[in-house]
Amino acid sequence: MNPTRVRDAVPDAGMSRRVFLKAAAAAGAGLTLAVYTGRAAAQAAAGAQAAPSAFVRIGADDTVTVIVKHLEMGQGTFTGLPTLVAEELDAAWSQVRAVGAPADVALYNNLAWGPAQGTGGSSSLANSFIQYRTAGATARAMLVAAAAEQWKVDAASVTVKDGVVSAGAKRATFGQLTNAAATHAVPTNVKLKDAADFVYIGKHFPRTDSKAKSNGTAMYTQDVKLPGMLTAVVAHPPRFGAHVKSFDSDSVGSVPGVRYVIEVPSGVAVVGTSFWAAKKGRDALKVEWDDTAAFKASTTDVFDEFRRLSKSPGKPVRNDGDVAKALAAGGKRIDAEFVFPYLAHAPMEPLNCVVKLSADRCEIWNGEQFHTADQQAVAHVVGLKPEQVFINQVYAGGSFGRRASSMSDYVVEAAAIAKGIATAGKHDIPVKLVWTREDDMTGGYYRPAYLHTMSAALDAGGNAVAWQHRIVGQSITEGTPVAGMTIHNGIDSTSVEGAANLPYAIANLQVDLHSPSIGIPVLWWRSVGSTHTAYATEVMIDELAVTAGKDPVAFRMALLANEPRHRGVLELATQKAGWSTPLAPGKPGEKRGRGVAVHKSFDTYVAQVAEVSVDANNALRVDRVVCAVDCGLAVNPDVVRAQMEGGIGFALAAALYGEITLKDGIVQQTNFHQYQVLRINEMPVIDVHIVPSTQKPSGVGEPGVPPLAPAVANAVAAATGKRLHALPFKLA
Repeated sequence: MNPTRVRDAVPDAGMSRRVFLKAAAAAGAGLTLAVYTGRAAAQAAAGAQAAPSAFVRIGADDTVTVIVKHLEMGQGTFTGLPTLVAEELDAAWSQVRAVGAPADVALYNNLAWGPAQGTGGSSSLANSFIQYRTAGATARAMLVAAAAEQWKVDAASVTVKDGVVSAGAKRATFGQLTNAAATHAVPTNVKLKDAADFVYIGKHFPRTDSKAKSNGTAMYTQDVKLPGMLTAVVAHPPRFGAHVKSFDSDSVGSVPGVRYVIEVPSGVAVVGTSFWAAKKGRDALKVEWDDTAAFKASTTDVFDEFRRLSKSPGKPVRNDGDVAKALAAGGKRIDAEFVFPYLAHAPMEPLNCVVKLSADRCEIWNGEQFHTADQQAVAHVVGLKPEQVFINQVYAGGSFGRRASSMSDYVVEAAAIAKGIATAGKHDIPVKLVWTREDDMTGGYYRPAYLHTMSAALDAGGNAVAWQHRIVGQSITEGTPVAGMTIHNGIDSTSVEGAANLPYAIANLQVDLHSPSIGIPVLWWRSVGSTHTAYATEVMIDELAVTAGKDPVAFRMALLANEPRHRGVLELATQKAGWSTPLAPGKPGEKRGRGVAVHKSFDTYVAQVAEVSVDANNALRVDRVVCAVDCGLAVNPDVVRAQMEGGIGFALAAALYGEITLKDGIVQQTNFHQYQVLRINEMPVIDVHIVPSTQKPSGVGEPGVPPLAPAVANAVAAATGKRLHALPFKLA
């Protein structure tokens, strides 16, 4: 059977106020509540029909289902947000469930972003803290009102504990009261608990997703199987910016199971009855690529251009005092260049997406990170309205930023394939797009490469008096739909975060930026700009301390006199690490060292102390990392610790091995044998300590990453005297 060929099938492609509404629930669903913002709030105020529960559903079987508006990709949103609801609802933790929210920006807007639904920037808990607590408290108030009416008692005498409502000898479960509660007026001003009364917040309770992820019942995109579903893989051009010149669909005609060969804007899709059929079909496919406008340079060419740019001032980011005068004053001066390579995201679950396209509906199953952007982009491709695109949110096996593409690359690709099949006369056929790891590593998006040049000076007393910092690297958002959110006066804030807001009190401080346009697709990578700025700044400040003959911690503390939260984590980490005590000696021939770094990202403060050993062959082993984190109120301390541990492992892999290189425009690394990740035996002992806080919660998914590499580099310098100014580390 010859596959159907389809060519050119598709075109290129704060909560202002709270309104709580009752909604008639589906049969058996019980009480439903919703918190509406923006457009939905206006509709509610006008008396429009409300959709069922935005955040909480209580079933007749007493289950409390929390609809989580943020993707669960391992960082704990399916535990943290249900914790907030359970706390204010006084539910039993055993009755709490979590499900992913559909795409609906009116209901599930990320309050930290404006009119957009999505997950990123370690914002999930921070932007939802009050929202989800309020939803739980409102549900509780309605259950109490229903009980008081039934029992003819004052509502003030009704108590709720562990999912049971009681007043004297009278008792009822949530499920027994939901129908009655749904008939009551929805309170608009509920009181939230005082911190002293917390039962769940600040305590350790099991994750809601642990059991399903342990027994294999958790649903990831790769697990989605629909009747009649086909599987697609795409032949992408080997160079960025190339496109299809011609292809021969007859070349796959003899491959069993291949059903369609479809040209899409990103390449040529081969669709088959299974992944293996599609993969074998792609292997046989003959494609001629037009790379006239493609990127054909190598990594060395990129850094040559970066160095050329670094010799002249870039766009001004920060300019305090008179740096040129301070540098010329004759004190001790340090000049350094820092080099950071392109990095892949390399999540354990490669990219995938399921699309089912009908004449008036497009349904998607995806580990969905950018709901609003993807919904709008898919609508454009398939010729529907955004509200006709329905997204089913399932688990994602990691992302590290890769699934948060503002260009909706792989989701649009899946939609284009579905559109191509429909163009061939077949509607309602589900298709699963699968990217192999090689597909993503050689043709995906990357953390940009950067080059930093820095100069700093000390006065005669060993005080830091000058700091000049120039950054050269691609903008992540230039030319994307989110450019207006991050680029101001030509400065992409994601390129300079962590440098522009340097906390150290140095009177003469200058930061500038070059953002060259290069034909390599780039994207945010876990902790974004701080992945490189924290390294450059924390290694440089350490070099200043050593040059001044001062203890690196004391030197930092003096410059952080007006930064109490930086000082707090630095003090806790170094105290727990035994900074003032000598390190135990290593094995014969080994040198040992201890290093420190502190950094704020995503409103969370993290300090880390690393202990390393370097043997006679310059082999590096990270023995121990002590981490202190101030993330405000820690909703679930175990999740906080897990995220710090995961961030440290992730960052250590990049520091030791992470590097994407290009030769003649072609990426050289294809899989984990060339782009190595950390092995379990390389994981150091990690001690995580959380600063007690009454501040509002901030994010923990990313802030554990930035301090790790500079802390290790500073430890290597303490052990060997060698300063590491380029990543990944090369000690020999």
